[in-house]
Amino acid sequence: MITVTDLSLNYSGTPLFSHVDLQFDRGNCYGIIGANGAGKSTFLKILSGELDSTSGEVSILPNIRMSVLKQDQNAYDAYNVMDTVVMGNQRLYDIGKQKDALYAKEEMTDEDGLLACQLEEEYAELGGWEAESNASRILQGLGVGTEYHDSPMATLDPRLKVKVLLAQALFGSPDLLMMDEPTNNLDIDAVNWLEDFLLDFEGTVIVVSHDRHFLNTVCTHIVDIDYNKIKMYVGNYDFWYESSQLVQQLVKNQNKRNEEKIKELQDFISRFSANKSKSKQATARRKLLDKLTVQEMPASSRRYPFVGFTPDREVGKDILFVTDVSKTIDGVKVLDKVSFIVGHDEKIAFVGENENAHTALFKILSGELEPDEGAVKWGQTATFSYFPKDNTPYFQDCEDDLVQWLRQFSKDPQEQYLRGFLGRMLFSGDEVHKPVKVLSGGEKVRCMLSRMMLSGANVLLLDQPTNHLDLESIAALNKGLEAVKCNVLVASHDHQLIQTVCNRVFDFTPEGKLIDSKTTYDEYLERQREQ
Repeated sequence: MITVTDLSLNYSGTPLFSHVDLQFDRGNCYGIIGANGAGKSTFLKILSGELDSTSGEVSILPNIRMSVLKQDQNAYDAYNVMDTVVMGNQRLYDIGKQKDALYAKEEMTDEDGLLACQLEEEYAELGGWEAESNASRILQGLGVGTEYHDSPMATLDPRLKVKVLLAQALFGSPDLLMMDEPTNNLDIDAVNWLEDFLLDFEGTVIVVSHDRHFLNTVCTHIVDIDYNKIKMYVGNYDFWYESSQLVQQLVKNQNKRNEEKIKELQDFISRFSANKSKSKQATARRKLLDKLTVQEMPASSRRYPFVGFTPDREVGKDILFVTDVSKTIDGVKVLDKVSFIVGHDEKIAFVGENENAHTALFKILSGELEPDEGAVKWGQTATFSYFPKDNTPYFQDCEDDLVQWLRQFSKDPQEQYLRGFLGRMLFSGDEVHKPVKVLSGGEKVRCMLSRMMLSGANVLLLDQPTNHLDLESIAALNKGLEAVKCNVLVASHDHQLIQTVCNRVFDFTPEGKLIDSKTTYDEYLERQREQ
């Protein structure tokens, strides 16, 4: 469906990627991954025709209808929701308006009547008579109720606008669908619906995403931007990640005989291709993996930070008691008589749409905020470290460089120790002397995680720690939270992180009531679907 031939892109004489040759086929879903700044979104824009390459070409088969997820939330403020979605098939929308204009005439000429007949025929062929019902089905699937379908886009909450633009991209059965971070700001029900939609989608999907669970569920191939090259590999994100780690390890171990390396890689391929998932994409991946050769396994230069938490002491029997805590913020009750006890070895996920409740409770637990009612009691042996959703106060107007900034949280003030610690968090060389106030969002998050690692705390409070992180840092954080032998309370949109780390789930109703489930996240979601 799409052929990329000898594609290159230079910025100010520096190659972002070069000599790219790829083939994107119908029926497959391709996930584009790469380190921050590698050019994922840029490559997607070149494929969609929004951006020109320096050299090479992108060829798309004739008569292919392409749909691209729009990023400008305000671009359709002059239209209502239904019209915005139908504009996903611009030709269909234009014909509908042209027909309406003809029929609105007081007197139609013979030419008008002939044109109207032609338009009616094309309108029917494009599915015009089912357009509104199909658009409504997609909108409702994404959680945009019928009460909004005739509303002006300008009046919608930004989260609803995101869903409407996604519905626009999905509308009308396009042959080719391109999406940049489609799961951003989607609730879990909308993400699940989108996954099911894409599993049944018969066209070609090309997507950029930092959501590992999403990439694992829908992707048949991974397109990796690395070494200034772009290469395509069979499988989902987990297969790419684990196989690239295995290849790196085997390359390092030069003492292994070549035959042993090949056998280990072949065993790995067989294990993944035996995946018992019933999804259509998983079935397609299995067939592709069965044909995979060792030479097609991914090799990656990607660097992963080290995230590891070591409590100074084990927490005792009494950890945390929360009793009838209530809090009203700006006239809205975000917590209503919330009570719970944290037990030994419990790792608790804060999920659901009421993120104001999550943040308010974290602030109360950390002492940043006082409850209106109720009490919080920490056990005598419990020490906590808090990762706030907004880390601005830690960096704003701060003139310290990275070493100076980290020193205030370290028991060892020696620069050599601090530089070594920063190196494991991917700050190396002269980077350690950068002023912290100029760091990127992802770099600031790595600094905040470093601060937590130095704390020696035996209870970790984390409010949206994966925001701004790349896939490599998310994977490292996931690994660190799985391994740590202490209590964790974490709010996150990352499905894979909270499923693999947590054994208890907190959800909050819009009224601030706590729904407490001592189960894994996937089990919790399954129970919710059955209700």
